[in-house]
Amino acid sequence: MALNKLALIRYKTIDNCLRLRHRKWTLEDLMEKVSDALYELEGIKNGISKRTIQSDIQLMRSNKLGYNAPIVVMHRKFYTYKDPNYSISNSPISIGDMQKMKEAVEVLKHVSGFSSFDELSDIVARLEDSIHTKKDNLPSIIQMESNNLLKGISFIAPLHNAIREKIPLLISYQSFKATQKQDLVFSPYLLKEYRNRWFLIGHHKKVEGLMTLALDRIDTIEEMGKNSYKEYLGIDFERYFSDTIGVTKTHKDRGHRVILQINAKNAPYVATKPIHHSQQILDKKEDGSILVRIDVVLNFELEREILGFGESIKVLSPRNLQARIKQRLTAAAQIYAEKTETIVKNTADC
Repeated sequence: MALNKLALIRYKTIDNCLRLRHRKWTLEDLMEKVSDALYELEGIKNGISKRTIQSDIQLMRSNKLGYNAPIVVMHRKFYTYKDPNYSISNSPISIGDMQKMKEAVEVLKHVSGFSSFDELSDIVARLEDSIHTKKDNLPSIIQMESNNLLKGISFIAPLHNAIREKIPLLISYQSFKATQKQDLVFSPYLLKEYRNRWFLIGHHKKVEGLMTLALDRIDTIEEMGKNSYKEYLGIDFERYFSDTIGVTKTHKDRGHRVILQINAKNAPYVATKPIHHSQQILDKKEDGSILVRIDVVLNFELEREILGFGESIKVLSPRNLQARIKQRLTAAAQIYAEKTETIVKNTADC
């Protein structure tokens, strides 16, 4: 149950009164104190009704707010706490809220590069202790893909801060193709994940348009003076990557109409889990296969996605993508042929 500000003021005022054991509190006394608090804090002059205070007390007694307040009536007139040490401040959130927080933390923890999530886990643990709901360790009921052994994960938090604060960075970087590291003066704009691998998108002063860096190829990062930061003035990144599978794209790349034929066995999977959000089913064949269209940039990640289906998929257009996939499948088949011949020869020599 969500609390509005006025209700919270009423509950806290009633709580403060009942904690003062030296005085006996009638319903009228509580009404007066709550009315004073509402006027002082919110400028409300109408006061408060007896029925509202009675309803507040009932709610505080119940578990709906997680308070379970031990409010008793003495001599049929005076309200007090049965437990002299009780206060709703001792139970800042309900058990239900606690469980929701724990589940949310479990979902977020798979992004292990954000150290703040680990801190959040500690906060939840301390809150559990404060309301005496600490339970035995239970098995996780949510498991998400993650790989804590990936290089570069430790850079996520400082890069996130640099993006938020618009801090330029000196990044020591070595791509897979480079023979040695290079120092890049880099203005960071976006952290993007693809298949559990993280990338940094930003601007390097020697490169036109945007540049994408893989975090696992970064060696060191160093903050620089803010005056060298170059603002990003392009379209928002949701639109920029809307026609892209993965992260490989230049400012000149545009989406192409890609037509794919999926065999009957894999058609249900592609229909229910689209290859890209632009996917349209163009035709359903009598044999159960389907034709789909996606409008995407022709990049390395698209090729890997298609190759992942193996013999279950065929590129019908565009021709250059079809030729590229055919070339790679032929090369893969040749590798297996060479390996088989070698094994056979070695076996014969034995």
